[in-house]
Amino acid sequence: MNQITNSLSSNMTRDEISVFIVCCNEEDKIERCLKSIEWCDEIIIIDSGSKDHTLEICRKFTDKIYFKEWKGFKEQKEYGLSLCTKKWVMNLDADEEVSEELKNNILEILQKSKSDGNVADGYNINRLVFFLNRWWKCGGWFPEYRLRLMKKEKTTWSGVNPHEKAVVNGKISIIDGNLYHYSFDTIFDQLHTINNFSSISAHELHKKNKKCHIWNIVINPLIRFIKFYIIKRGFLEGTAGFIVSINETFFSFLKYAKLWELNNKK
Repeated sequence: MNQITNSLSSNMTRDEISVFIVCCNEEDKIERCLKSIEWCDEIIIIDSGSKDHTLEICRKFTDKIYFKEWKGFKEQKEYGLSLCTKKWVMNLDADEEVSEELKNNILEILQKSKSDGNVADGYNINRLVFFLNRWWKCGGWFPEYRLRLMKKEKTTWSGVNPHEKAVVNGKISIIDGNLYHYSFDTIFDQLHTINNFSSISAHELHKKNKKCHIWNIVINPLIRFIKFYIIKRGFLEGTAGFIVSINETFFSFLKYAKLWELNNKK
């Protein structure tokens, strides 16, 4: 198996790939991410002002480290994409890790791309979340496919912050193998993210002149709870599933409550 992997890893037998990571103060997680992509041909870091040991860790894996003042998720990733020089691009977050199965499947695609070109232009990858001492294979986070592997010339960045996304002009397929996502260390971390992301979402809606009505504050959170706890079977995760479902409900409530606040500012 190692001989097969080493053969596929050689860029003499496959197309080359760039990986870019947008980060800031990720010393606790980014080394695990970087170790999982050492086989890639180009690793690019876009940092927005880390004050911890993040950059020191990154220098062990790459010298392609760039500073960009934080403008938003979409803007940072547009910049990251522009720096990539290889035919294929993969985007990762600092709290993610490429599984061995996913690595081998990506290498096979890169080899096939070079040999006969009969591959898709972009690939959706499933993220498997680790939180509250478990891998979430039910609840609202599974399956969670994200377009993360793509041909650079076919790709642009779109979406609305904080939920930006890659857009590929061409054929999209799915690749087997999980992208491990170590999303939050504690419930406190999740609530911190919920507070941050709900503010960003509310401001984006406000910029589009969206109005908040009472049913948005009441019905939308209820729908999110039903999705996470019942439709996506969060109840199978016991107390942890209930906690996550409530926290996701709180995200929806905060987003629209903050939009209401913005709508009514004098």
